Formats: sequence, C-alpha cells, structure tokens
Amino acid sequence: MMTLTYLKDVVTLRLDSNLCVGCGRCPEVCPHGVLVMENGKSRIVNRDACMECGACARNCPVDALWVKNGVGCAIGILNSVLGRKSACCGEDQGCCCA
Repeated sequence: MMTLTYLKDVVTLRLDSNLCVGCGRCPEVCPHGVLVMENGKSRIVNRDACMECGACARNCPVDALWVKNGVGCAIGILNSVLGRKSACCGEDQGCCCA
C-alpha cells in the first residue's frame, strides 16, 4: 500500500501524550494511519501523512490532540504565493513555505 505524504514538516498536528488516556479513538478515525496505540497511549508515527482533517482532535475526549483542520498544507502554499511570510501554515508558527 502506498503511503501518502504531503509537504514535509508543515502539518499542524500536535499530541500531548501527558493528556492521552489511551482510549484508542484517534487511530480508529485517522484515515491515513498517522496515529497508533503503543504502551497504552497514542503515538504519532507519520506526521507528514496527516491531511489535517481534524477527526482525531474532534474525537479525543481529553483534548490531547490539536490540528488546524481545513485545507491542510495547501493553505501554506497559497499564502506563500500571495506573498505572506508569517504564520502561513498554522497558528504561531514561522512560515514553512517561504
């Protein structure tokens, strides 16, 4: 099976493993297998495969996951083309595409 990868290191997905209670919902709903359960906690295994759909964050009962869902890394590309040089790929991040 081919693994989808978008632009490297631009995904906004974040996991706070200290908050994770190990419910297993995030790997269950992730369409690209970005998350797995390991030792009773969720773990990101391929962050660059994340399409930023937000299913993991919406289904997390303890808000251990965060992602700026929407159009994914395409927003970074478009903002770069428009000449925007800061926070083009996510809140409080430097521009990943400039």
